[in-house]
Amino acid sequence: MDSREHSRQYDHLFVYITASGKEEAERISEALIRERLVACTNIIDDMSALFWWEGGVQSEKEVVLIAKTRADAFDRLTGRVKELHSYDCPCVIGMPIATGNPDYLAWIDEEVRPEEKR
Repeated sequence: MDSREHSRQYDHLFVYITASGKEEAERISEALIRERLVACTNIIDDMSALFWWEGGVQSEKEVVLIAKTRADAFDRLTGRVKELHSYDCPCVIGMPIATGNPDYLAWIDEEVRPEEKR
């Protein structure tokens, strides 16, 4: 793999987002896909979350939303999630995709268009 190919692959992100329920995750997913900020999402229902919030340990059921996108879409994606989300401080974490199926990564490139206004 040459250096150009290696750096190109870091242009893609695996984005981890949590939501209060399946309906919220589906609503956010659909908006991100329609607005071409992500190529696709996966929704994993019924996750247990424990966290420190407002002076104590909290426990809630949440839903995980995993999105695949380009790094240049992350800021717009995060802003949009914050607009749509019910939480004051939603979890939106982007992790670089170090390597992957070149055809799949090319598909992400084709489908994600963060520069277009919606």
